[in-house]
Amino acid sequence: MNKKIIVYLLGWILIIEAVFMLLPCIVALIYKEASGIWFAAVMAVCGAIGFACIHKKPENLVFFAKEGFVSVSLSWIVLSFFGALPFYLSGEIPRFEDAMFEIISGFTTTGASILTDVESLSKCMIMWRSVTHWIGGMGVLVFILSILPLAGGYNMYIMKAESPGPSVGKLVPKVRTTAKILYKIYLFMTVLQIILLLIGGMPLFDSLAISFGTAGTGGFGIKNDSMAFYNSYYLQGVVTVFMILFGINFNVYYLFLVRQPKEAFRCEEARAYLGIIAASILLITLNIRGSFENVFSAFHHAAFQVGSIITTTGYSTVDFDLWPEFSKGILVVLMFIGACAGSTGGGFKVSRVVILIKAIKKELGSLIHPRSVKILKLEGKPIEHNVMRSINTFLGAYILIFTSSVLVVSLDNFDLTTNFTAVAATFNNIGPGLGGAGPLQNFSHFSPLSKIVMMFDMLAGRLEVFPMLLLFAPSTWKNG
Repeated sequence: MNKKIIVYLLGWILIIEAVFMLLPCIVALIYKEASGIWFAAVMAVCGAIGFACIHKKPENLVFFAKEGFVSVSLSWIVLSFFGALPFYLSGEIPRFEDAMFEIISGFTTTGASILTDVESLSKCMIMWRSVTHWIGGMGVLVFILSILPLAGGYNMYIMKAESPGPSVGKLVPKVRTTAKILYKIYLFMTVLQIILLLIGGMPLFDSLAISFGTAGTGGFGIKNDSMAFYNSYYLQGVVTVFMILFGINFNVYYLFLVRQPKEAFRCEEARAYLGIIAASILLITLNIRGSFENVFSAFHHAAFQVGSIITTTGYSTVDFDLWPEFSKGILVVLMFIGACAGSTGGGFKVSRVVILIKAIKKELGSLIHPRSVKILKLEGKPIEHNVMRSINTFLGAYILIFTSSVLVVSLDNFDLTTNFTAVAATFNNIGPGLGGAGPLQNFSHFSPLSKIVMMFDMLAGRLEVFPMLLLFAPSTWKNG
């Protein structure tokens, strides 16, 4: 294992984190908050350790799958540890495990919180929570790839480890150029949402925080009643649209950029994703119609919650835990489906669902016609055997981790709905669940053991399971 390149990358991670901490420092200066001193202190520590790690550039910049996956896993753990320090040192989140839960929830764009009163936090802490969503949405190592030249095409291993979906491809021949394109699209869409929210009368601070949370599909609310605080169809509508947009595979936007709209519209995953959203909105609107003053209001809130849950953002405009069981059932299903591969959303991913449905249809067809030979295709292209194998393996690991987590969390003796949806909400990086983990509840009442399990679930869910599991494999740390 090339350990020097891993240390080198971790050094850059700490430097990037120090740079991003400038924003809460600026917010602290504007609002004259003493808590900002802790960001300055942690910045100094991150900067010092970071520069020490990159001071001597490794002679061997080549790394392979093992180094790529380990680098990604350790980077997110290191990022979370130092990111939690301002919360803990300032005393605004007095228990370290709670500070770690909050920051991991931020970086993994989960949005599950242990805070009972979000508005009691200082402005700089609220901004830092939202910034972590934006950093984690596209992936901090993808950001590093866009600015740091590494050896040959080996940095594709980082893209594969950090980017969501069954397979990761390059938009252009160079991975570094691909990373730059992704971040330019990401930044443009974020700025556009900020502008549209400002036009709707939302304050600048709120517009920044909400847009960071939407872009990363994270959903940390900056008000105790989340987006319900903004009693505006326009503002909530803008957030609805952008949640859905950030849940689409960014390859689609690239195709529009290079003026290939026909190719963009042929994206089977995006069509399935939008179809699931449309069907879910229609069914929930019909089911909750009697709970609202008119059909439009029911449609508005149904669209917001469907967009929020399937993209794993987690904002809420109403307490959907009070909705009929049918509507809640649909939302739970959407929790597992998740957004598109190559987006900032979490969950199982629509592409995996589409491929598995095709595989089931193929298997049924082969039972009826044993001699027929049918090739599985997605968007007109054959699905490679290794992609199918990885999906099946991922599904097995997913079920194993999910079941184990539910059993451990059940030791807290909460009801099944709370335990099941709490794990679903953290493992799929959604945020709110149902029952005791509902949209108006929080995760503070869970035991330290349950929080540790859910911290692991959040990291495993964001990194597509295997990078985190590899840390526990003895063979990972052997040379050769």
